[in-house]
Amino acid sequence: MIKPIRLAPSWDQPTTPFRHSWAGLGNVDQFRWFIRHDMIDQLRLAHEEIGLRHVRAVGMMCDELRTYTIDPRSWRDEHRSPRPNWQIVDRCIEALLSIGVKPMITTCFTPESMASGSATVFSTRSNVTPPKDLSAWTDLVHETIEHLTEQFGGEELRSWYFEVWNEPNLDGFWAGTQSQWFELWKRAFAAIKSVDANYRVGGPSTARGEWLSEAIEYGRKNDCEPDYIITHCYNNDSAHGALSPFDGPQSDRINTSPNFLSGVARGTRKLLEDMDYRGEVHWNEWGRSWFPADDERERANEAAFVVKTMAEVSQEADYFAYWNLSDIYDQVGYGAEEFFGGYGMLSHHALRKPAWQAHQALERLSEERYDLDTSDFPDCSGAIATRGDNAWQVLLYSFKPEDQTDSNLPSPQLLIEPPSGSGEAWVYELSESENEIVAEWEALGSPPYLSRSQLEVLQEKNRFSLSKIDWNASNDSLLSSLPYGGIRLIEFRP
Repeated sequence: MIKPIRLAPSWDQPTTPFRHSWAGLGNVDQFRWFIRHDMIDQLRLAHEEIGLRHVRAVGMMCDELRTYTIDPRSWRDEHRSPRPNWQIVDRCIEALLSIGVKPMITTCFTPESMASGSATVFSTRSNVTPPKDLSAWTDLVHETIEHLTEQFGGEELRSWYFEVWNEPNLDGFWAGTQSQWFELWKRAFAAIKSVDANYRVGGPSTARGEWLSEAIEYGRKNDCEPDYIITHCYNNDSAHGALSPFDGPQSDRINTSPNFLSGVARGTRKLLEDMDYRGEVHWNEWGRSWFPADDERERANEAAFVVKTMAEVSQEADYFAYWNLSDIYDQVGYGAEEFFGGYGMLSHHALRKPAWQAHQALERLSEERYDLDTSDFPDCSGAIATRGDNAWQVLLYSFKPEDQTDSNLPSPQLLIEPPSGSGEAWVYELSESENEIVAEWEALGSPPYLSRSQLEVLQEKNRFSLSKIDWNASNDSLLSSLPYGGIRLIEFRP
């Protein structure tokens, strides 16, 4: 019999602050979805359950939003010139504000009539070429921000975030050069600030943590230094890792390492400190995989990756916004099945997937963290221990790397030392055998389209609730398993 691992958090020692950077900011695929009632319902759920306060979506200036479109009254004219139109944008923002969620305004993409070329991205065919007339595009940005200020008030907008473009370092998202993008950035920055100098404008919104030093240096030379830094990283981005800031062993700088994303986050923090950058840092896209469809997202192991990464680097930035909140998503196709490996933390019908459940577990933690020694834990496993007003929490995780061939390894046993004064222990587990909603769906025959009765069955089994453990508080430890490819939250109560 394998001897249990003893876990003894330093319950009698001072705690350290533990900022919940995984909460507060979230992503939706495209701005156009804010017009859908079911999307607003999902965002309301995110606000209530996982602390969503700001939401980001690209495509506010796409033709589908009619932000720059022709006037219907000119239908007889031979040459019909477009003009600004914010009717749809306003309805979207009103819907967000009604549920207590604020938008992140992203100035992309190029309206077709302003574009210099024909390159597009996504099923919306959003144009990614530089504007043919930067002055006209800058005027549109200025007029848009001016309109939003008139509509919602400067005090409200000062609590929002503003972003210029999305992943301009990727060929598919920006058809111009780096220098062209920096010129676009400078002009957009000035256009937004000309309305209110206190509006927060961030960038460079690049993939893989790239262009950060260049953006800061350019901004300092041209009076447009980002108010906050935005960047993205996925753990399998590491094929391009040589271009990314990195802090960690070189063996982790490959796309088969489960530690690449954490190394980039630490490297980015170090780079910014070396540059004496003092603004906020937002990882407003991150995840285990950038693949648009990845069946592993539906499994408990995804939750283990989320908790592992936040345990390691959540304190290295102000926001970590997992990509993304919902399977209401259409960049490379719209999923038909309820579970198809999509990016979303929620399915079409708002069933809570593992990444969402991981965020729920993280939100149970307090903002005071204890030191603890997990050196005896298996690789990619660990724990977070915190103290709240009325309880102590221990969140366990054990991530199964994708190249792990043995999926039937035994779950190690732990002897957890409880805090003094605890009398009850409660638990929530997400693993292959507990609370994995995709398994419940598969047990129904994997119906792509759920009937009302099937949805009700799944909703009933998709609740986050802790169960009381049969534990004698007079014992000096609590025996618990460490779920392989999953998470386990234990809450000690007085």
